[in-house]
Amino acid sequence: MTECDVIVIGAGAAGIAAARKLAAAGRSVRLVESRRRLGGRAWTWRDPSGYQLDLGCGWLHSADENELAVLAAEMGYAVDKTPPPWRGQMNVGAASADQEDSGSAIGAFFARLDEAGESEADQSADRLLEPGCRWNGLINAISTYINGVELDQLSVQDYWRYHDSGVNWRVADGYGTLVAALGEGLDVMFDCPATLIDFTGALVRIATPRGDLRARAAIVTVSTNVLCSGALEFRPALPDKMAAAAALPLGLADKLFLRLDGAEEFPKDSRLMGTTQSVRTGSYHLRPFGRPMIEGYFGGELARELEARGEAAFAAFAADELAERLGAGIRKRLHPIASSAWAHDPDARGSYSHARPGHADARSVLAAPVAERLFFAGEACSEHDFSTAHGAWRTGIAAADAAIAATASE
Repeated sequence: MTECDVIVIGAGAAGIAAARKLAAAGRSVRLVESRRRLGGRAWTWRDPSGYQLDLGCGWLHSADENELAVLAAEMGYAVDKTPPPWRGQMNVGAASADQEDSGSAIGAFFARLDEAGESEADQSADRLLEPGCRWNGLINAISTYINGVELDQLSVQDYWRYHDSGVNWRVADGYGTLVAALGEGLDVMFDCPATLIDFTGALVRIATPRGDLRARAAIVTVSTNVLCSGALEFRPALPDKMAAAAALPLGLADKLFLRLDGAEEFPKDSRLMGTTQSVRTGSYHLRPFGRPMIEGYFGGELARELEARGEAAFAAFAADELAERLGAGIRKRLHPIASSAWAHDPDARGSYSHARPGHADARSVLAAPVAERLFFAGEACSEHDFSTAHGAWRTGIAAADAAIAATASE
């Protein structure tokens, strides 16, 4: 099939949601995907011991309102409702006074951020740090896990618009497993990157390595960093879209999984920070799901530097930090399993979007349709649920609804 009603470019959460909705509405639809798998930045990898490890998104954020949590249950996937480690003790074994003091400082910072977000004037979030606060490095590190960037690169208004119910669950078999399963049965061309979208003719033409495809409409779900890279050309050009994408770059958050010998020494689903005094630190989830392992998180410039040094750099950095906190003997108990490197993934080029200071309104520009023939979806298009799989899913549904209306029979 080289001609259909709608071509969807990208088979991540947004693309899968769009294709499912279009197919259910009776539209002929084809997904073109540059990877050899479904899911995009939702990616579950099975390690040799059989555990399903989410190297991409791992948490059903706002789970009590999240349709993907409902779909997981309907499809028979076990949803783990254990509270996330960041909702409890900041550091295993840390002094209670430090726990209380750091928690108060973090809470006060985010309260200031909420207050500033209601202002008409945007600013970078680092301006809200309390001068001289001993916990500023920790607060900045938390931003790198949440946003993928340090606070000086983060729009206060954009962050303030993000909606979070505070309920976070996990899929035991993997979030990526769920998203990929939702795409089963769809018409997908794998290993097939779109290189050109030409909408000058009667039909939209999509150029791929396997030949041209044509459709009445197209839905574009590739990441903002891919859009800015020039890997996908538009004819005619879309300078407003490119400007919006540049204002919504993907930050970077990478994961590392380590097997831990003698893991039962530590409480299940607990948390340890490498240091509380610097932005250059990892956050370590001990025994996720009760498993004998550590799930490490690294964000922002630290993650970029570790990626540049190669896969082993994550494990070496983590071992140094954990040995500093838990003693040198922990080194021989740590065994690397897997790590991500999203900045070096040519089909993502980062983890999830943030708005640059002063550009909180770029999301609506990116999401706007073009000539009722091109539609855009993906987490960066979501004003309130950006950086999440369910945000991507919702924008895919919205784009599909618009494409269904645009392709209605006359």
